[in-house]
Amino acid sequence: MPIGAGVVVDRRRLLDLVDQMRAALPNEIKEAEELLKRRDDVLLRADEEAQIKLRRCQEQIDDLLSHDALVREAQARADMLVREAEARGDRMLEDTETRAKARMAEAEKLANEQMDEADRYATEMLRRLDEQLQLFAQNVRTALDSLETRPAATSGVGART
Repeated sequence: MPIGAGVVVDRRRLLDLVDQMRAALPNEIKEAEELLKRRDDVLLRADEEAQIKLRRCQEQIDDLLSHDALVREAQARADMLVREAEARGDRMLEDTETRAKARMAEAEKLANEQMDEADRYATEMLRRLDEQLQLFAQNVRTALDSLETRPAATSGVGART
């Protein structure tokens, strides 16, 4: 039976080929379907793995962002604590300086009072000494005057020997 441009095919041979194709076709279709099913399974597994990896990446990003936020919060807290410590140190320094100045002023006042007391004591002692010296000088003058006003007869006291 002629099929085309001069090619003659044995009908029996053609039918055998068609039967073989029919018999082979379901196997090839099954293989193709199986291959498509495996491809779909591989794609499904790849998609699942990709989703898992995406979730893990997102979790890591969230952890990093959370960690970064914690680090920033900790840094801010540390900065605040440093500022508070510096302010407290400044206040303590000012307070110490104020107390030191007050104690210094009190010490100067006490020193001045003691110096004044020492000056008063020295003045009192010098006045007493002056009075005693004046009294002594007066006694010496009196004794000199009495010796000078004595009669000449007693002046020969040195001649008794």
